Amino acid sequence: MMGGKIKVLYIDDEPNNLVGFKASFRRDYDVVTAQSPAKAWAQLEMHPDISVIISDQRMPDQTGVEFFEEVRERFPAPVRMLCTGYTDVRAVIGAINKGHVFRYIQKPWNEDDMRSAIEEGHNYYIATSMLSERNSELLKANTELDKFAYSVTHDLRSPILSVLGAINIAKAAKSTYEVHEMLDMMAQSMVKLDGFIHNIHDYYTIKRGELNITEVNIPELVENLKGIYNLEGVTSHIDFRVSVEQEGAFRSDPIVLYIILNNLLSNAFKYQKRTRENKFVRLLIRVKNNELFIEVEDNGIGIHEHYLDSIFDMFYRATSEGFGSGFGLYNVKDALDKLNGKISVASKKNEGALFKLSIPGK
Repeated sequence: MMGGKIKVLYIDDEPNNLVGFKASFRRDYDVVTAQSPAKAWAQLEMHPDISVIISDQRMPDQTGVEFFEEVRERFPAPVRMLCTGYTDVRAVIGAINKGHVFRYIQKPWNEDDMRSAIEEGHNYYIATSMLSERNSELLKANTELDKFAYSVTHDLRSPILSVLGAINIAKAAKSTYEVHEMLDMMAQSMVKLDGFIHNIHDYYTIKRGELNITEVNIPELVENLKGIYNLEGVTSHIDFRVSVEQEGAFRSDPIVLYIILNNLLSNAFKYQKRTRENKFVRLLIRVKNNELFIEVEDNGIGIHEHYLDSIFDMFYRATSEGFGSGFGLYNVKDALDKLNGKISVASKKNEGALFKLSIPGK
């Protein structure tokens, strides 16, 4: 385990050796034992946090080297070590050279040598685990960068080209009405571009910024958002309902919370069904026992059930309606991860969506 005692699996067909090993090291390490390779598999399945495996070389059903060849395929992370007598050293050196085992410990072992081997093996396990994690993060970052470069090129050029086209049409227009129509198209394109730039800003705020934890006045935070969306509700004939309750203090990053709420509300207003009467957006916020609960509900176009697993992916668009950039929900999920929050969504196409969030206080 990363924090706590090192977990060691010791395999030997001699019961006395197992008892002796556990008696020697149980105070220093979390020791798990097995009397055969078959029983060792069960222990590996049961204890995924084993970092060091030590096996006797000479066992009735299978040698330690043969066992480790299989372990390398099924459980590559734990560091493998062999206990062996002098006569087996040549075979063991071959196994070491092929990468089957990290090192060997010659029998009869003494406690200091064994303890040193375990510590060395665990340090190697930690180093390789961290390297593997960093490689995964780098691969994810490179994938996102490729998507980011493509989307920025496409989504920035699209509204610009629309404006240029509208300008050319406006130049040849023969009436004021046609010019006004072109101006409306330009305005829509600029709104789309402005939203995309805001989403990029949010993305870098979340990705690059450190959390700034302060005591958050939730009603005040929501009041700032209401000022934005009340007007949009009136102009778009959307009933915007807000309910806020805060019991006790709540500490978090107000900017990250604002990004989360703004993106969810933006989507709720953006993806309304234009022909529907009685359109609504509902925001419910409650702070209790140092935890923030948020619900954002609308009766808009909704999301097809098939797409729900993908809506938090970068640049994913579940619909062609509206001016979505595919950034908003990705930013929400990324921000929640920073705050150790959780989110769930329930939605059906043409029936609206309900997002539920929980965020622990810091």
